[in-house]
Amino acid sequence: MGKIPRIGVGVIIKREGKVLLGKRKNAHGTGSWSPPGGHLEFMETIEACAIRETLEEVGVNLKNIQTPVFTEDFFREEDKHYITMLVTADWSSVEPQLLEPEKCERWDWFSWDKLPSPLFLPMQNHIDQGYNPFQK
Repeated sequence: MGKIPRIGVGVIIKREGKVLLGKRKNAHGTGSWSPPGGHLEFMETIEACAIRETLEEVGVNLKNIQTPVFTEDFFREEDKHYITMLVTADWSSVEPQLLEPEKCERWDWFSWDKLPSPLFLPMQNHIDQGYNPFQK
C-alpha cells in the first residue's frame, strides 16, 4: 500500500478574547506556532481526541466544544499529507502547562488580531479559508 493521508486534530482554546498557541519543535512545522493537538486514533471521535490531546499537552480542561472545520494540508518538504480538523472550545480551568517539552518550546495566549509568526501550515490554511473562532 502506498502513502496515505493522516488525520490531525487541532484545538483552538478561547479565553478572554485570546487563543492558546505553542511553538513547535522536533516535528514537521518546527518553529511555527500551533494550537494543542495531534493524531486521531483508530475508533476515537474527534471530540475525544481534542480532549485527550489538550490534557496530554497542556493539562487544560475544555468546555463548549464546537463542531470542527477542516483543511487539506500538504507538507511538501516533509512529503506528508494531512486532513486537519480544527475544534474550537472554551478554556475551562487550570493554567496551561508545558507537559511535552520535547515537542513544544512554550505556550502563550494571543489575541486573534495579533497572532505570532510563522503559523503552523494547517492553522494558516484555516485562517486563509476565513476561519475565526470569535465569529459564529
